[in-house]
Amino acid sequence: MIEIHKLVATFFGLGYIGKGGGTLAAVALCIIWLLIPTQDFTILVQILSLIVVCVAGVWSGNVVDRIWGKDSSKVVIDEVAGMMITLIFLPITLKYVLTGLVLFRFFDIAKPLLIKRMELLPKGWGVMADDVLAGLYAHILLMVIVHFKLF
Repeated sequence: MIEIHKLVATFFGLGYIGKGGGTLAAVALCIIWLLIPTQDFTILVQILSLIVVCVAGVWSGNVVDRIWGKDSSKVVIDEVAGMMITLIFLPITLKYVLTGLVLFRFFDIAKPLLIKRMELLPKGWGVMADDVLAGLYAHILLMVIVHFKLF
């Protein structure tokens, strides 16, 4: 059972690469997002996928926390969830996905506006919450960019 948690937490092993694992996981999600045919990737599918990733992230984060310690760099499922939140409900185009990636990574690394405080939540909740909030901030900015056609 622990191995499935490691597989989920590392997003199929990407977290094992060490430094840059979070960025790699976010990029992997962007590629997946772009490759899914639009007609199959309805709003409902996006929402359900996000819920599954968030629940799996908290669940696996709770388990691997005991093995690897608090918020191990191996855990990158949180970056996947944050990137999904960044992109959800928006047009799936390369320019918006890349812009979303840059915005999300900025908020995830800089951790402004209460993002850092989310890490204080216990175990899997703390692992996931900071990236969920970073994704929400990135999503709001990306919505403004899309709405006002800023590029």
